[in-house]
Amino acid sequence: MRTAYSVETVRAAERELMARLPEGALMQRAAAGLAAACADVLGRVYGSRVVLLVGSGDNGGDALYAGARLARRGAGVSAVLLAPERAHGGGLAALRRAGGRVVGADGGGAEAVVGRADLVVDGIVGIGGTGGLRPDAVPLADAVERSRAVVVAVDLPSGVDADTGEVRGRALRADLTVTFGTHKPGLLVDPAREYAGSVRLVDIGLELPASAELEALQHADVARMLPVPAAESDKYRRGVVGIAAGSARYPGAAVLAVAGALRGGAGAVRYVGPAGQAVIARFPETLVSDGGPKHAGRVQSWVVGPGAGDDAATVAEVLAAEVPVLIDADGLRLAEASAVRARRAPTVMTPHAGEAAALLGVEREEVEGGRLAAVRELVGRYGATVLLKGSTTLIASAGGAAVRVNPTGTSWLATAGSGDVLSGLAGSLLAAGLPAVDAASAAAYLHGLAGRFAADGAPVGAHDVAEGIAGAWRSVVRA
Repeated sequence: MRTAYSVETVRAAERELMARLPEGALMQRAAAGLAAACADVLGRVYGSRVVLLVGSGDNGGDALYAGARLARRGAGVSAVLLAPERAHGGGLAALRRAGGRVVGADGGGAEAVVGRADLVVDGIVGIGGTGGLRPDAVPLADAVERSRAVVVAVDLPSGVDADTGEVRGRALRADLTVTFGTHKPGLLVDPAREYAGSVRLVDIGLELPASAELEALQHADVARMLPVPAAESDKYRRGVVGIAAGSARYPGAAVLAVAGALRGGAGAVRYVGPAGQAVIARFPETLVSDGGPKHAGRVQSWVVGPGAGDDAATVAEVLAAEVPVLIDADGLRLAEASAVRARRAPTVMTPHAGEAAALLGVEREEVEGGRLAAVRELVGRYGATVLLKGSTTLIASAGGAAVRVNPTGTSWLATAGSGDVLSGLAGSLLAAGLPAVDAASAAAYLHGLAGRFAADGAPVGAHDVAEGIAGAWRSVVRA
């Protein structure tokens, strides 16, 4: 599992470690890791042209010391100082001793040097920076974008928010971000994640708390969550999912939600709604009822909302059930917040950015630009576990636990009906007895892998994603 910690937590851990180390030792550890990563990117260090963009913070010092190491290996290293009077003195002296040179940020000299560079090291702003790049850094950012240089960011790209992943203004895009001690939330959450490129973590010896701000599950974490039938399992022990979805206008939503539930390992699926014939035609094993949720028979979880239109009565009936409930699509619009908060059994809500914006009464762009804030606000309003779909899917629950970030998503999943498949898949894991946050997290992980496997670089539909779940499941449990 990858974890990410807030700036405040990282700063506290750094202070504690620096108190036990010789002065400057921690920066030297960071610089050594940064220099090694830059050398890997360059391949051949000797004769390469490296430009350091140096701000006034510690990551400017990291860049200078790393540049000195590269200069001693034969690279031509130039440092552009954005605040010469506040540049790290020790790092600057080390660079000069190693044969590096300093270029003024004013005028066209710095931009010309950047234009000839093989590699640019972004050490402008550290993890304490807020807002976008300052005006004096924008011309350099423009020059970097015009160049063919590989860009390596120190700890995180300049101009992005380390704690939230927000990008409020201009920021520098990196091909590689070398981060120290731990991941920062902004490296895992869009839109900042998009600016980070690949991320390389350098261990500098920080001792961090057990509870992180963010978690990103890996194969082994998900494998431990997935239910495996025992020798005495029957369909009820494996879990029976109720699906209340679809309408005369959107019968396919019901079919896709049922597909996700069946591919997710449900022992049985009970369907209620007007799309029964379409469901049976595709999945004859489905138990179809036309008597409403109360008369559908025994279930261990409900999925309500995909393609449901304006059927508020069915949504209210499902919310009154004493089993875990997943609310998606139209169900999110029809569910009363007070009814969700009053539930004693677990509830999972799965909005995309547009639906989340409607629930919060804000513009969609506000949700997309501040995903962490949005998912936490929804948890606070509804008291439910919330899976916020998007370019980085986030899963948050009440009680202050770490927000989970799904690392397997792909833009190929941006297709009609894909979310219906996810709902059924998560519903099956709820029925199997997984806690709400684990069911949502494991479902998002498998769903992302299924989209990747089904697409393999080519367009796919939601049906293909559902068919890819089995392969995703196998890849996780066999890893």
